[in-house]
Amino acid sequence: MSGSPIVILGVFVADTAYRATRQPRIGETVLGTAFKLGPGGKGSNQAVAAGRLGGNVSFITRLGRDAFAEMAVTTWTEAGVKPVVIETPESYTGAAYIFVEEESGDNAIIVSPGAAMLISAADIEANAELIRSAGIFVTQLEQPIDAARRGLAIARGADVTTILNPAPGTTLPDDIFPQCHYLTPNEMEAEALTGIAVDSIDSARRAADTLLGKGAGAVIVTLGEKGALFHTASQSEHVPAFVVGPVVETTGAGDAFNGGFAFALARGLTGIEAVRFACAVAGISVTRHGTAPSMPSLTEVEQVLSRFE
Repeated sequence: MSGSPIVILGVFVADTAYRATRQPRIGETVLGTAFKLGPGGKGSNQAVAAGRLGGNVSFITRLGRDAFAEMAVTTWTEAGVKPVVIETPESYTGAAYIFVEEESGDNAIIVSPGAAMLISAADIEANAELIRSAGIFVTQLEQPIDAARRGLAIARGADVTTILNPAPGTTLPDDIFPQCHYLTPNEMEAEALTGIAVDSIDSARRAADTLLGKGAGAVIVTLGEKGALFHTASQSEHVPAFVVGPVVETTGAGDAFNGGFAFALARGLTGIEAVRFACAVAGISVTRHGTAPSMPSLTEVEQVLSRFE
């Protein structure tokens, strides 16, 4: 395992992915071209991304007691992720509907987190020492916000580097921003947080400035095929995307980026170096089907980085 410990709080869901030429309208049935069942959930995907790279990763979540929970544990074992699971038999392990547009690879998603929606601040307190022992703490917004806030506060209070991936996009309480060393929204999430439409690098900078003003230490706006913007009070740098092959599916790209970013920080890279590394991880992931299954190895990422030096 490589680098300081990474603790990730989040959700596992089973991805049910459907490919078709377009989404059906209400009341309409469309014939699909492919179907795949596999592991997903933003937090779990990020843990798998960092684990497959060789990171020392622990993942805090809740699962039901069902076949999807068995899939989760198998997925984490294969990626070298240490599960910290609160078993919740009264609920179900989450699932997601993922529509993938055949021609473009773009996606639309509905997530039902199930047991993970019962993750509480008390669950985080029960794992406070694990969080305090980490070098990097990562969370998102698929589990209840109170749990994310408590995890960030515990980590920040112990001088653990904190990353909040504010996905899915929503508004946030003002007190959460100062707990974030790094905030990693995509364009739509940045707009949800600031009210600024992000459709260019300049507008991404304006949105990032607003988020710095709310208290975030650094903002990384992920920009899809345009790469990412790394923005702090003293530095603003656009990192282009890595084009390593035809785009097959973009569903796991954001999670690949965040998992890769956490791994790179844990290895001691600077913020901008970690963003470049994360862009390479995401660039590989979009050339493959699925979310967790699309995450690359460290050797693959290093090969891509060496090609673009």
